Amino acid sequence: MKRLLLATALTALSGAAFAQDVIRLGTEGAYPPYNFINDAGEVAGFERELGDELCKRAGLTCEWVTNAWDSIIPNLQSGNYDVIIAGMSITEERESVIDFSQPYLPPSPSAYLALSPDVDLMSGPVAAQTATVQAAFIAAGGMALVEYATPEETVAAVRNGEAVAVLADRDYLVPIAAESNGELVLLEKTESIGGGVGLGFRDSDDELRGKFDAAIKSMKCDGTLEAMIVKPEYFGPDTTLVWGDRAKEGC
Repeated sequence: MKRLLLATALTALSGAAFAQDVIRLGTEGAYPPYNFINDAGEVAGFERELGDELCKRAGLTCEWVTNAWDSIIPNLQSGNYDVIIAGMSITEERESVIDFSQPYLPPSPSAYLALSPDVDLMSGPVAAQTATVQAAFIAAGGMALVEYATPEETVAAVRNGEAVAVLADRDYLVPIAAESNGELVLLEKTESIGGGVGLGFRDSDDELRGKFDAAIKSMKCDGTLEAMIVKPEYFGPDTTLVWGDRAKEGC
């Protein structure tokens, strides 16, 4: 789903994360419904519930760490946490610097949010969060790109006229459009970007990745992952982010 981080690979710390007593899960905490910070100041959202369940199935004790998106891969590599669980799309560029689990979400369509359904996307810059798959798509597609550090800033750019539209995961933009009282509209045009969403690991942590892969597979096979995805507070029963029969492959 979101995000192409063009990060320079840093030297990974020696020793496997799996040897630690506590596995640290790193997330952004700013991309609902995937992850966000609730009123109690705690990580919440789909990935919080998913991460807790995966740790339980893997027999691991886990804790949550928040990190800004633009440094989330470098700080995994430098040892600030052991796993990235932050709505991160699996891409070739990222796979050159970190390893991924099997996807826990299939590819999500990206959508445009604008002030008018008739906006010309070539008439001005299109906003995207820095280092995301959407930013790379805009740049490669010939549209003018303006980047912002947070997803909230990309939407604000549309409202204040700094951008003609924002391109982001459709599931992130749908509630924003619904809550804008008609000020913001989703365009019919969507883009298919990325190869699904997975957990990120240091290249040296094969054993830890294997534990999480097995837990993801067990959730696909018994139907609990699908049931979690379609909860109304996350992606809802009408979401396209469902596995269907694909979840049972290899069960």
